[in-house]
Parts: sequence; structure tokens; C-alpha cells
Amino acid sequence: MLKTKTKRIAMVLVIMMLSIRVTHWGVLRRLRYSTKQNLQPVPFKAPSSKRIKGTQVRASTSQKNRELEMLPPLKDTPPAEREELFIQKLRQCCVLFDFATDPLSDLKWKEVKRTALHEMVEFVTQNKGVLSEAIYPETVNMFAVNLFRTLPPSSNPNGAEFDPEEDEPTLEAAWPHLQLVYELFLRVLEASDFQPNIAKHYIDQKFVLSLLELFDSEDPRERDLLKTTLHRIYGKFLGLRAFIRKQINNVFYRFIYETEHHNGIAELLEILGSIINGFALPLKEEHKVFLLRVLMPLHKVKSLSVYHPQLAYCVVQFLEKDPSLTQPVIRSLLKYWPKTHSPKEVMFLNELEEILDVIEPAEFQKVMDPLFKQLAKCVSSPHFQVAERALYYWNNEYVMSLVAENATEILPMMFPSLYRNSKSHWNKTIHGLIYNALKLFMEMNQKLFDECTQQYKQERQKERERQHQRDELWNRVENMATQNPGYDIILAQNLSMVNLSNSPEQDEDLTLEILEKETQEVRKGGHVIKQIVRRKSELPQDVYTMKALNDHKRADEFLVTPPDVNKC
Repeated sequence: MLKTKTKRIAMVLVIMMLSIRVTHWGVLRRLRYSTKQNLQPVPFKAPSSKRIKGTQVRASTSQKNRELEMLPPLKDTPPAEREELFIQKLRQCCVLFDFATDPLSDLKWKEVKRTALHEMVEFVTQNKGVLSEAIYPETVNMFAVNLFRTLPPSSNPNGAEFDPEEDEPTLEAAWPHLQLVYELFLRVLEASDFQPNIAKHYIDQKFVLSLLELFDSEDPRERDLLKTTLHRIYGKFLGLRAFIRKQINNVFYRFIYETEHHNGIAELLEILGSIINGFALPLKEEHKVFLLRVLMPLHKVKSLSVYHPQLAYCVVQFLEKDPSLTQPVIRSLLKYWPKTHSPKEVMFLNELEEILDVIEPAEFQKVMDPLFKQLAKCVSSPHFQVAERALYYWNNEYVMSLVAENATEILPMMFPSLYRNSKSHWNKTIHGLIYNALKLFMEMNQKLFDECTQQYKQERQKERERQHQRDELWNRVENMATQNPGYDIILAQNLSMVNLSNSPEQDEDLTLEILEKETQEVRKGGHVIKQIVRRKSELPQDVYTMKALNDHKRADEFLVTPPDVNKC
């Protein structure tokens, strides 16, 4: 009986264990299947109240960042605490404000930042030992945060359509802060205790590239301070000199061959004029390539008038350093000589005279043939300002001394243009200037002048004979036409007979007395050499823009680059 009960209990336990094992296996199987097919990861959701609170915290923090605290003055702070306070003010000035879309917002905090910047400018200017090692990264960072930005699209026309006398520049709205940032950075660079070895870790090639991008700003005040800033960096950091020159070249290349629009070409050329002045002799091949492949192609851009004075100065600086470059420079200038743009032609004549003022006699002989052929074309120009500017060369004593030494080659080239236009040019002022040039040539070499006169008359006589032959041929054609039965019908159609004869005028002999008399007539007219300028249109001007530009004081009137002693 007991054994039977024991067996039954054992069987029940076995059945229960088997059922539990089967159930467990089925659950595992269902879980495995559902995991592969149906289960998706459940993302974690934070409570909505906390998420909204976080947003409010960030917004309130951003608002507090604009609420600047008025820190104590540096001069009233103990010397041991000035560095920390100076850094606090620099970090405070990294906060940017909106001057364009909402100029009346945050006026109190804008004034706090302006006051802090102005105080730091004066403190660095009046005190020594301010620039500790910890100041350098903070100063560079503050400069970069405030100034390195994407410039807005240009609002003025491009290329030759831009007129600096008529198109008013777009001024930077945030200039009250930006000006002080530039001035503070310049004071740091000019400080007596400034250490380039420390600053070079922060003012690097990337910094220079960002600085060069700002030269396209339309605000001339910013470009002026940028010019001085980049020039100071070039003078302080010898390791960056070659890189700066290369990147300026890249700006010029893009301007010449791609965009033909850049607002800062004149300022960059002004920097280069100072840099070229400091080049060591003999000039490196790199510098000669820069002259012929960068500076000279700048002459062909339509907007040359915007930067031509600075460009001409750079070219003349090169020729003063190395006179052997005169021939390729003048040939390049003649290559780009304008054919239909008279104001641009006047600029070329101005630059050419500046080159002739520094040319060596030996170099002059190499270029005088193509040079005076071009001048002869200019003298014959119907545009009186072009002819007038070319004839002013005869008032240059040094140029005339070179001409006198080579009169046998130059006079035969110039005489036909001068003689022909002495009577035929429409402008009376040109007549007097031509008589003055002929008088100078006659005084240089009377015998050669007479020979040129006779040769010119012979050529004119041959021209008359050729013209007479042409007239006879036309008369024969006309006689043949009269024999045509339809000749009377053509006449009845009111077609006037045109005199096809264009015989050259009779030439008169020029004597010294005649030339002297004609020259005196011009002198009585009180004609003086005047600078050729364009007349401005009567357009309304923005008084605020004009006042802002007039109030701007240049950071450095003349840029002086230290000598390139290391030839870098």
C-alpha cells in the first residue's frame, strides 16, 4: 500500500517537472521568435516638464550673456589683479550685439562693451608690462570673434560700372565696436613689450587668411585699419612674410582672371608698395615674377582708376630697385595699352612719365623706338586730353635731356604726327603744345629738323601725286558713266554729285620765328598744366555717410616696412 502511494507521488512529480520544462521551452521559443520579428527598441523619453525647463534655462542663460556687468576700472585695481580683470574684460567683449536689424536693442550693454574696449585701448597705450603670456590668446580670440565674419554681398556695381566719386560705400553698422577692436589689436601689436615668439602660436596662417578675406569690405574705414593691421603683422612676424605675399598674389589672380571685383585692391597695393621698398638687393626671382605676372596684368582690368596711383607707385619702386626691369615693364605696359578707353589711356601716360623720371639712359635707348611710336599715336589722338597729356612730356626736363641725346632716332618718328596735327587738330590748345614741341626739336638739332621737314614734304608730294592719279581715275569713271543712257535718270533722283577729291593741304615752311610766335600765343592764353579729373554729377549725398567718412582718422598715413634683412 505504501509503495503504491510512493510510486503515484513520484509519477506526479515527474509529470509536473516535464510540464514545467515544456512550458519554459515554449516561452523561450515565443520570446526568441517575437524578438526577431515584432519587438522594436523603445526610445527613452524624458519627462516633458524637465525638457521644457531645460529650454527655458538655455534661453535665460543666453539672455544673461548679453547682460554685461560693469567691471571695475583697470587703473583702480591692484597690480596683482589686473591681469585677471583684463582677461575678464576681453572675454566680456566677445559678446556680439545686433546693430543692423535692431540698433536700439541692448543699448545699455552695448555701452558697457564700448566702455570696456575704450578703457583697454588707453590702458595698453599708457602702460608697459600689460601683455602677459595669458593675454595673447584672449586678445587674438576676442579679435577673431568680433571681426572674422561673412561679408554681405556687394551693393555697388562691379568693374568699370563702379564709380568711387558717385557710388557711396555701404558702412558697417557695428563700427562703434569694430573700430575699438581694431585699435586695441593695433596697440597690442605696437606695444614695446609685444613678443612675437609668443604671439606666433595664435597669429598664424589661418588667422592671416581670415584677415585677408575682410579686405573685400565695402567700408573704407575698415579697409584702412585692416591695411595697417596686416602691415604690422608683416613687420612683426618674419615667418609669415612669404605666406602673406603669396596669399595677396592669390587675391590679385582671382581679381584679374575671375571676378574683376574686389574692394580692397588699392589697400593691398599700398601695403605692397611699402613691402617692395624694403626688399633686399639683388631682387629675388620670385619678386621679379610678381612684378611681371601680377602687377602688370592689373593694368588690363576695367576698374583700373580705383587703384592706379598705388599700382604705379609699386611699379616705379621695382624699377628704382632694379633698372634692368625697365624694358620688360614698358613693353608690358605697351601690350596692355588701351585702344578705345581714353581716360584709361591718360592714366597710362601718367604712369609712363613716372617711369621715365627714374629710367637709366642705357635702358631708355632699349625702349625708345616702341615708346615714341606709341607717343606719336597719342599726339594724333582726336581725344584732346590724350593728346594734351602726351605733349606735356615736352615740359619734362629729364625726358627732354634723354630725347636730345637720341634726337636722330626720335625726331623722325615724332615729326610727321607733330607737323600734321599742328594745323589739323580741332583743339587750339593742342596746336600751341605741338608748336612748343616742334620748337624744342628745332633747337635741339636745326639741321636734322630741316632734313625731317624736307623728307616730310617729299612724302606729302608723293601723296599728292597718288591722289591726283586717283582723281583722274575717278574722272574717267565719271565720263564713262555719263555715256550710260540711264545717267540722266539717276541724276533726276536727287542724288548729289560728291566731290571725291581729297587732296592734301598745302604745307607751309616752319621757321623758328613762326614757332616762337605760335608758342607765345598759347602762353598768352594762360594755359597751365592741370590735373585731369572728371566732373562730378549733381547727385544727392548721404550726409551720415559723408560725416562718418570725414570723421575717420587714418591709423597710419604712411606705411614703413622694416628692411628685409633676412631675405624672407
